[in-house]
Amino acid sequence: MKNPFLLIFILLFFSCRSEKKETFHSSGGSIPLQIDYAQGFSLEKSPSGFTVVKVSSPWPNSETTLTYALIPKERMARTIVDKDEFDAIVAVPVERIVVTSTTHIPSLESLGVADRLVGFPDTKYISSKTTRKRIDKGFVKELGTNELINTEMTLALNPEVLVGFGIDGQNKAYETLKSSNIPVVYNGDWTEETPLGKAEWIKFFAPFFQMEQKGDSIFKKIETAYVEAKALAAKAENIPTVMSGALYKDVWYLPGGKSWAAQFISDANAEYLWKDSQETGSLSLSWETVLEKAREADYWISPSQFATYDQMQQASPHYRQFKAFQRKKVYTFAHTLGDTGGLLYYELAPHRPDLVIRDLIHIFHPGLQPNHQPFFFKPLQ
Repeated sequence: MKNPFLLIFILLFFSCRSEKKETFHSSGGSIPLQIDYAQGFSLEKSPSGFTVVKVSSPWPNSETTLTYALIPKERMARTIVDKDEFDAIVAVPVERIVVTSTTHIPSLESLGVADRLVGFPDTKYISSKTTRKRIDKGFVKELGTNELINTEMTLALNPEVLVGFGIDGQNKAYETLKSSNIPVVYNGDWTEETPLGKAEWIKFFAPFFQMEQKGDSIFKKIETAYVEAKALAAKAENIPTVMSGALYKDVWYLPGGKSWAAQFISDANAEYLWKDSQETGSLSLSWETVLEKAREADYWISPSQFATYDQMQQASPHYRQFKAFQRKKVYTFAHTLGDTGGLLYYELAPHRPDLVIRDLIHIFHPGLQPNHQPFFFKPLQ
């Protein structure tokens, strides 16, 4: 052939035509990955390296399972994906991410990808020192509030995915972002009812960064530490009684017997006085009802956000009638604050239940951990 440019064109043309495209479906020989405690999500890996994330509990009492496809970036161009089959399609590894709950921050930091966070609604609530430094330097932009997230600013950041949460899936801002081709995925870690179930959601984040093995390793260490602490608590011979919560506008709010908070107390080998109630959230009671049941309780854990005994007495004289108050056996996480005043417990405790149970064992069974330094739960001042 006399024209070498024509030859090159023909070779390129036929090589492009001969390149086969893969078709990816949500059910096509994928292998389930191990999830031991979390009830709200599952992971599947296809032999060709694609990942399917299914979130069955994106919000409480959800009857919808959301399905997300994670496709390696180098294979996106040659992969055929039915968009109607998935609620979002995400190219991985993600380099620019927006998350919307402080409970998402510890997973990003543990995986070593905190530098990929580019935006967050209500940044003032973030307590982590690492992420606060990035906020102060302007690397993480303020995006308003979760319900009214600033879509224009979010679009300007050009995130590759937004990890959201919601109470019912009716977030108009998320719909706007999706219509602008920003993948939105729901994280339901907060709907889990057990300490290790919440912590296992690090495995939800890991595939977005192609760090499944690292996510498994991090969770395994947390699980091992928690199980060992629970076994240590079981050695205690004395099982103290425990009350919780406080009054708010004449209603006493306290954890239900099937809640995350109640599970901590049980695993620390103490008797939560409302352990037989079936609620997974909170109970709403009168102070008289609480006094009748908990007047003689040995310990009082999490008295709302009170930090001192004086604050409690000024808020309500009823508190003085409880033995735990009289004997100064009230413990709070209100002393562990971030630089902007946020409570670190709400951000980090779901990710590190091993730190929580160690604190509670130190309180309920002080002889078992004589050298323990409290991290979250400290005596009321």
